[in-house]
Amino acid sequence: MDNQNQEMIVACVDGSRYTNDVSDYAAWASQRIGVPLKLLHNIEYRDISPMDLSGSIGFGAQEHLLNELVSLEEQRSKIVLEEGKKMLSQIRERITARGYDEPILRQRHGSLPETLVDCEHEIRLLVMGIRGEGKEALDDQLGGHLETVARALHKPILVVNRRFSEPQKIMLAFDGSVGAKKALDMVAQRPLFKGTACHLVNVNHKQVSQEYPISHAAEELRIAGFDVTVAELEGDPQEILCNYQQQENIDLTLMGAFSHNRIRDLIIGSFTVKMLLNTQQPLLLLR
Repeated sequence: MDNQNQEMIVACVDGSRYTNDVSDYAAWASQRIGVPLKLLHNIEYRDISPMDLSGSIGFGAQEHLLNELVSLEEQRSKIVLEEGKKMLSQIRERITARGYDEPILRQRHGSLPETLVDCEHEIRLLVMGIRGEGKEALDDQLGGHLETVARALHKPILVVNRRFSEPQKIMLAFDGSVGAKKALDMVAQRPLFKGTACHLVNVNHKQVSQEYPISHAAEELRIAGFDVTVAELEGDPQEILCNYQQQENIDLTLMGAFSHNRIRDLIIGSFTVKMLLNTQQPLLLLR
């Protein structure tokens, strides 16, 4: 039974190329944290607003055309709904066949960002692909809803961009800020990454005031039982972090994401987008 008061891992699935990978990472996180998994298939309404045909056809013809379009959209919605049910059932079978607990299946109509904001209270971790249906071939772009969702929610978002591989080595992009300290506490105090090796990476530390020294961060992780590697590097942060990922075979990166401060996002926001577009590994965005 769906417990309305219990936080869950929520995975957004739509049948696109990353659907199986999203469900795999979500099932893994559900098992590690010990909370239920919900698979969410969101069906968006399409705006039925035919072009202005005044002067070319009469009012009666316009009304008939609108009715036809509405009827076609209703048929499309029914087909998408049924196909979505089949997809969710297939993912459920795939997950349980791998030994994970049976997930909760849900379908919702409406805008994906609005749907997720409505159910934010039940999200412990959101898992979604870097691109959804319709943008799968656009490797130089983010999914249509990803940035909006990342700005709107106050929950961690795991962005999946590759086939599932259980994380053995993680990287925390650490800048000594209050936000970085929150990310550090999440890693140290929660069960998701227990037993993994953690690389603390600080870029341009000499140029930025450190509210929380990286040496203190490393000690906190060691006390929590992590095998810690500290790296203090100089250069373009996005380039340095992506190169470090590859050189050290990092499986997953954690970093701060968009804030609600638009001026701050002129710097931070663009960096988040650059990392999402250039990283070769899943990225856990923390708010």
